[in-house]
Amino acid sequence: MTAHPAHRLSVAPMMDWTDRHCRFFHRQMTRRAMLYTEMVTAPAIVHGPKPRLLDYSAAEHPVALQLGGSDPLELAAAVRIAQPWGYDEVNLNCGCPSDRVQSGCFGAVLMERPALVADCVRAMQAETDVPVTVKCRIGVDDQDPETVLPHFIETLAGAGVRHVIIHARKAWLQGLSPKENREIPPLDHALVLAMKARFPELTICINGGITTLGQAKALLDQGLDGVMIGRAAYHDPASTLIGADALWGDAFAPDAIAVVDAMRPYIAAHLASGGRLHQITRHMLGLFTGRPGARAWRRVLSEGASRDGAGLDLLTRALAEVQAAPLVV
Repeated sequence: MTAHPAHRLSVAPMMDWTDRHCRFFHRQMTRRAMLYTEMVTAPAIVHGPKPRLLDYSAAEHPVALQLGGSDPLELAAAVRIAQPWGYDEVNLNCGCPSDRVQSGCFGAVLMERPALVADCVRAMQAETDVPVTVKCRIGVDDQDPETVLPHFIETLAGAGVRHVIIHARKAWLQGLSPKENREIPPLDHALVLAMKARFPELTICINGGITTLGQAKALLDQGLDGVMIGRAAYHDPASTLIGADALWGDAFAPDAIAVVDAMRPYIAAHLASGGRLHQITRHMLGLFTGRPGARAWRRVLSEGASRDGAGLDLLTRALAEVQAAPLVV
């Protein structure tokens, strides 16, 4: 199965951030990039509130569901349950270093158990017609990435995986917090490039430390199939997502103010269904990063969006702060 063209650029799955409202917001800036859900555990889908965990707007396509788990039968059940929702891809998390993930024996700890991962992806593939992909680290703890990573990828390929997203850092399961694991282990982009050279038939995408579209393009030009941007896409979405569609030769590049206006009908529908403004606007705080009025935009939304009755008028007031700010020449 060939790689989805959307993988040239994607927005990483980020816990507590890339929910359906965040993804709809990001989609107003890029029509092409692949968007990922937050990681959802297989047990949560099997036993929990399925619509709340799996519902999304059709406008979010292309969109991938990321699952966490290590029980092949449970993961297969989760994929089977999610199938009617029509995600474009199902991704298995083998990279998250958080304590709650380790205690459940999934996430980055699975780097130590490639045979189990192969069993998991085979079981998942049997329940869906869309690609099953894997997101991993280059290794964990005292593993030698130059030995471990090729073996891990080779094992996945043997199980039918055609697409691997590699976060180009080790995960230290002992001694570093999840936040530190995103920042302290050194990046090794060269190793990911070497994996593409070693496995040219696979779709190899890179994640970790990429903060600009220029960096993304440079990595694509070196032969990688795709680039995944994480925190930069959340904290400074305009710089990383507006204009990103040029990577596909697409001129779509709306102004940030137009993005706000495009969100209004979606926000209105959310409020009409009983939702709260801050559930959406918390993802929009970084839209004007680096632009005059950005601080006032954040302040108005941060202070007011969680109050009872907050609505589109507050969004208009926040936007007025940006529009009234003097341009820096």
